[in-house]
Amino acid sequence: MAGVNKVILIGNLGRDPELKYLEGNVARVNFSLATSDSYKDKNGNRVDQTEWHNIVMWRGLAESAEKYLKKGTQVYVEGKLQTRQWNDKDGNKRNTTEIVAESYVILQRRDASSNEGNTSENQGSGDVPF
Repeated sequence: MAGVNKVILIGNLGRDPELKYLEGNVARVNFSLATSDSYKDKNGNRVDQTEWHNIVMWRGLAESAEKYLKKGTQVYVEGKLQTRQWNDKDGNKRNTTEIVAESYVILQRRDASSNEGNTSENQGSGDVPF
């Protein structure tokens, strides 16, 4: 039986996307995304909890994200969870877990007065309504 690896997040960008071109002129962008939740503790006080996610996008989706996404933008992201390992400059084994995004939709900009980019091009994929 095949497995399912699907992640859906709605959150706010913690920093502007960083675009890099790798070998073969392949675009890769990464940024952090904050998701927040709240609950009441045993004393009835509201406690806010923020989780940070590392988001990676490739090729045309990466170029689109770099163009339209900015720190503070609220975005819907769909993708898959991926863990990768590497050796750092000191030879220590390191690993990271990230979300490899397959699509995104801008939900809200931090600066709502801006009409910049309010077109269907804002969408990371044409199959999710804006």
